[in-house]
Amino acid sequence: MIRCAKKEDLNAILAIYNDAIINTTAVYTYEPQTIDERIAWFETKQRNHEPIFVFEENGSVLGFATFGSFRPWPAYLYTIEHSIYVDASARGKGIASQLLQRLIAEAKAKGYRTLVAGIDASNEASIKLHQKFNFKHAGTLTNVG
Repeated sequence: MIRCAKKEDLNAILAIYNDAIINTTAVYTYEPQTIDERIAWFETKQRNHEPIFVFEENGSVLGFATFGSFRPWPAYLYTIEHSIYVDASARGKGIASQLLQRLIAEAKAKGYRTLVAGIDASNEASIKLHQKFNFKHAGTLTNVG
């Protein structure tokens, strides 16, 4: 089931996010986050009316997704950047597809026109996921990360 995240979900969200930092190229930072940093992130998202959805199954959070502004300039008002993270034990089960579908619906409902995903070239699963939803490759940043 997909639902809006609650503060009580933050430990699970933190574990999923930190696993992505440590074991994947999905997040371009090297240090795992603390619970205080995730609480601040959650509170900022709430203040900015930016959604955080979780995928929950049998009482466990197995993934989360969110979006926020792409760039601070007015010309990007209708463009957002999104992120999707799934617990390593639950990957390949369609959870990311369901979360992306929910993000797309939420973005449309809020009047956004363009969703951007910054995906590392080695993340084939994310690239395939976004192709499945008709996202187009718009450019490659070289010599970063």
